Amino acid sequence: MKIYLCILSLFICSITFAQTTVSGSVKDSKNEPIPGANIKVEGESTGTISDGDGKFTLSTSKKPPFTIEISSIGFGTQKVSVTSNNQKVTAVLADEETQLDEIVVSASRTPERLRESPVTVERFTAADVKRTASPTFYDGLENLKEVQMNTSSMSFKSINTRGFATVANTRFMQLVDGMDNSSPLLNFVLGNLIGVSDIDVASVELLPGASSALYGANAFNGILFMKSKSPFINEGISAYAKYGQTSQRAAGNNEYYDYGVRAAKKFNDYFAAKANFTYMKGTEWHATDYSDKDVAGRDRSHHNYNGMNVYGDEASTNIRSVGQTLAGLGLIPASAVNLLPNENVSRTGYNEVDLTDNVVRNAKIDFSLHARPFGNENFEIIWQSKFGFGNSVYQGANRYYLNGFEMQQHKLELTGKNFFIRGYVTSEDGGNSYDMLFTGLNINKAWKPNETWFGEYAGAYIQSTLVGATPAQAHATARNLADTGRLIPGTPEFQAAFNDVIDNPDVLVGSKLVDNSKIYHSDANYNFKDLIKFAEIQVGGSYRRYDLNSFGRIYTDTPQFGGIKYDEYGVYTQVQKKFLDDRLKFTGSIRYDKADNFDGNYSPRVSLVYSAGEAKNHIFRGSFQTGFRNPTTQDQYIGFNVGNAILLGSAPDNLTRYNETLNINNGTDLQGFNYAGGTTATIDGNDAYFDSYTKESVDAFAALASSNPVAAAALLKRTDVDLVKPETVKAFELGYRGQYEGFNIDINGYYNIYNNFIGNLTVIAPLYGTAQDSPVPYTGAPTTDEGTRSIHALVNGNVRAFQLYTNTDIEIKSVGFGVGLSKKLSKNFEVSANYNYAQFDFDQSKDPSFEAGFNTPKHRVKASISNDNLFKNFGFNVSARWSDEYLWESTFADGMIDEVTVIDAQISYGIPSLKSILKVGATNLGGTEYRQLLGPGLIGQQYFVSLTINP
Repeated sequence: MKIYLCILSLFICSITFAQTTVSGSVKDSKNEPIPGANIKVEGESTGTISDGDGKFTLSTSKKPPFTIEISSIGFGTQKVSVTSNNQKVTAVLADEETQLDEIVVSASRTPERLRESPVTVERFTAADVKRTASPTFYDGLENLKEVQMNTSSMSFKSINTRGFATVANTRFMQLVDGMDNSSPLLNFVLGNLIGVSDIDVASVELLPGASSALYGANAFNGILFMKSKSPFINEGISAYAKYGQTSQRAAGNNEYYDYGVRAAKKFNDYFAAKANFTYMKGTEWHATDYSDKDVAGRDRSHHNYNGMNVYGDEASTNIRSVGQTLAGLGLIPASAVNLLPNENVSRTGYNEVDLTDNVVRNAKIDFSLHARPFGNENFEIIWQSKFGFGNSVYQGANRYYLNGFEMQQHKLELTGKNFFIRGYVTSEDGGNSYDMLFTGLNINKAWKPNETWFGEYAGAYIQSTLVGATPAQAHATARNLADTGRLIPGTPEFQAAFNDVIDNPDVLVGSKLVDNSKIYHSDANYNFKDLIKFAEIQVGGSYRRYDLNSFGRIYTDTPQFGGIKYDEYGVYTQVQKKFLDDRLKFTGSIRYDKADNFDGNYSPRVSLVYSAGEAKNHIFRGSFQTGFRNPTTQDQYIGFNVGNAILLGSAPDNLTRYNETLNINNGTDLQGFNYAGGTTATIDGNDAYFDSYTKESVDAFAALASSNPVAAAALLKRTDVDLVKPETVKAFELGYRGQYEGFNIDINGYYNIYNNFIGNLTVIAPLYGTAQDSPVPYTGAPTTDEGTRSIHALVNGNVRAFQLYTNTDIEIKSVGFGVGLSKKLSKNFEVSANYNYAQFDFDQSKDPSFEAGFNTPKHRVKASISNDNLFKNFGFNVSARWSDEYLWESTFADGMIDEVTVIDAQISYGIPSLKSILKVGATNLGGTEYRQLLGPGLIGQQYFVSLTINP
């Protein structure tokens, strides 16, 4: 009870101070409003920002007289004395580069000047939203230093900072008004599908690098903070309408439109509310890469073609084995079997463009109610609900069409001057989403079973060979005959089969993805700065519960086992102290996190910031921190058939949750049934992790088995992996921020050491026998040796491939640095440029099967020039970015991404009488189509005209 009263008294202390309110406007020397200006009480972190018209309202518990500081990027700082409550202020800022005085919150969970931030922080301000040449502010984030975008769809972009990211960037966190935007099922951010509208963005802050010390396990390689506007500060009705065209060689020219409205009302000092609605629709970038995923240079004419954006051709089998089966059934003479090549043949697949409607949609709805019981910002109660709906394409091991996907979040937050307590729930519904690979596979099976198709192929090949056809001619004839009756896209018969398949979650006949998963999360923070004076001390913590429910389609949460629920929690504290006339700032923090299935982890961080120079405008910083990432829900509990393998998580109870019964091929020696103990065999996760061969050794075995079985057997290696555990990083960072002859300069460098890096390993589990290193070779004679029996299973295809989740023993190191420059020139011109270098290193020989998946260019250059007032009411912005080629590695495909240069531009015209801005923009002006990963369609050009009206 005493503890409860003590805690309660802390919160009461923070909300019972008397209030002083200051309001006014901020303008430049030309009497134009300055949006996004920072207004704060001198000597305190209490502050606010000006709205789109340069207006602001600041409330503080400090009694007059006191001084407020007003600043904005590109302008000097002005100090104003406040001598009375409700004082009106008009500030005119002189032009000057003062970026160092911007207020950021993300780096230390407390407002501080950018100059005092202990780590690298990138910002995207309200002014940046206004001037961006990208179609949306979220697209415009790609121009920030350290940001690399991975584009899976026109509406699904994933942010990569400091490497080791695919579309599924589980090492990056995104918070919108304090809520984690990650999908409960997938554990990664779905771009801005449930984010913030362009007209509701108050600020965006990016922390590249490890942030686990304050934000927990998922903030491993970076974190993005998006804050929406408060209805107490930004009232009125805002709206925008955007219309344009996308252009791509594969898709042609297609309409694109995007519109939204925001309504906010401050009813009085005690209550305010707001609502947002946005809707976007366009044509997806068509994915038409028909190169072979497995063999460079192979095309559709090859009998075992497996196209990148072709699905159904993954059904592949050894055609001679088919002949052996036919001979065993008496359907062909045994002598005809040898006429068949000892090669695999694949079925004819369907193009991706025929398996989706290629329409991208996204609707976002959110509303919030805000109550201030004491009539000031020292205590506010917020209820917020967010809904996101749409169609998009997500790429993981396969490509998935998120059709009618829905995600929603509901938050209750109590926040004040020195504290917050919030709780929220995130839930999602897969709608009519489906796996495109299984759609192609099962449409093929619907019109002709695989056994029939391959049997007809083998028979036709034999007949063609007997009449003198060459192998190429025989393959072509066989495919034409086997494809008799094939469903043709666009026909009613194809559409009926397509609808049946995507509506069925059974992977044997369907492709539907089912998901009703949830996340329950709560966190709290208290800052003791008003109670403890020698240093600024914060404490906080969080709790999260995962509630997985894919009905057994993706996870092993089948009805007989029930759903999957597991918890994680964390607590942290931070101390900040200034020394040497406030020139030296020390920050130390430590966090402890514990998750079910894993031991707890500590994440410490220490940093020093020193402000040199008479004006303290040369700031040096250094930090060391550790971070960790808990295995995701997929790493632990997935049990997902992706066609060529089973993705299998390694939580101890997941190994028994997953099991599968498969048919046995008896083999030409008729011993398969004997070794398996029947016509079927049951396999579970323990077999995958502890009784399997590495895929590399099986491939080496297969290449040599027919010519030298003894040497081939010696190449087999039993899988030796541990169950997945958290990965860790030690991060060292140095940086400098300063001003020199009007230039804002930001330099940072980092060095990261990763251990227990989480990755995937593909293995082959025999359905009988026991996997062994270099087992006794199979000679054809019956055997009781379990190792030899496992070879029999390999030879006769009695195996199951798995993709496991585990850690590599390799120590991985990454290094990088970045330089950012900006300057405000005469006549309102502004220029900026930044450069990033990124590289990683590890000893591949210690783990030949490991793929690092760095997926980041070594060199990146970005630059822009803009003028918000080129002449009366006219502005423009041109931005360019270049990156060199880099290696893309993922479970879907590996290959090189070409060097690319992209130029975007916009011109804008302000209409003061309507309080609106008309903008015309275009992206990728050079017209060269490019990609950022293998699998999605090439990114073409986008043209748009928009009208934005602000109150």
